[in-house]
Amino acid sequence: MDETALIHSAQNGDLDSFNTLILHYQDSVFHTALRILGDEDLAEDAAQEAFISAFRSISTFRGGSFKAWLMRTVTNACYDELRRQKRRPTTPLEPETSDGEEMDSPKWLADPNMTPAERSEADELEHAVQHCLDALPMEFRTVVVMADIQGMDYSEVATASKVPLGTIKSRLARARLRLRECLRGFEELLPSSYRLQEEGNR
Repeated sequence: MDETALIHSAQNGDLDSFNTLILHYQDSVFHTALRILGDEDLAEDAAQEAFISAFRSISTFRGGSFKAWLMRTVTNACYDELRRQKRRPTTPLEPETSDGEEMDSPKWLADPNMTPAERSEADELEHAVQHCLDALPMEFRTVVVMADIQGMDYSEVATASKVPLGTIKSRLARARLRLRECLRGFEELLPSSYRLQEEGNR
């Protein structure tokens, strides 16, 4: 994908080029919103708002990391969604279907190769991680989602967050410490290979 060419075409009003960009990033945008908001329906709404906003404002993109620019857009959409909801985001320990029935496995975790026992463990781990993310202050949760879940480097996270690089490193260090402390309560769910990325790996 020639991202630079697609961005240039999209800035000139080419909807197909913009859609190609969105198809490339849509999973990252949705899962970022899902981790920040902790609710699938709200995440879908925020992702849609982010894409609409990105299309309207793509002419303002002046280069650099397009992913960071797009993540800033979805983060803003998440903030707006939280303000509309006027509540703390939560993820139910037992996700429900649209009919109100409990779901054994959220569809974003579905893996046809998992055994029932493995899927159950994955569900429990997912709930534990989301529970601990929800307990973080919003500014901590956002940088952890971008750096440790989406794999963005520190400079991209700083660009997306519009805060200095040193602040990002500080927030990540404090957020990871809080996550470790929270996840100790779910230690039996964590695979032996599980490790939060250490400061300075980038």
